Amino acid sequence: MKVLLQRVSRATVRVEGKAVGSVGRGFLAFVGVEKADTERDADYLADKTVDLRVFPDEHGRMNRSVQEIGGAVLVVSQFTLASSTRRGRRPSFDRAAPPEQAEPLCRRFEERLASRGVPVASGVFRAMMEVELVNDGPVTLLLDPPPDAPGR
Repeated sequence: MKVLLQRVSRATVRVEGKAVGSVGRGFLAFVGVEKADTERDADYLADKTVDLRVFPDEHGRMNRSVQEIGGAVLVVSQFTLASSTRRGRRPSFDRAAPPEQAEPLCRRFEERLASRGVPVASGVFRAMMEVELVNDGPVTLLLDPPPDAPGR
């Protein structure tokens, strides 16, 4: 599972021109699920998202978590994060999980965030989405998988 976090001052996702999810200060989390991923990976990465200290404290240092600042997370599924571009000119999506596996793991990620007290908004799984954001910093981070995740 890959999670690309962008620290945002605001973000919105639209489907067919209608806003379906929106947050103010917090994170935009693009989530890509791979075939080898499990619920444990989703929980680990959700906890990492909640605990990551990348918001400024009173001295301007990255020392606060999204939870500490009262922020929220907008979760957008993005299977293209599971692509490989090592060979050729067209990405390979062989590692991407099929929708029937990916959707429950995306939901698990969202549920774990919410269980930790962080407000969550989301896009629509498998929909063509337009994502609008104001990257704060800019700060963009690719979260590392659990240290003992298979194949990593």
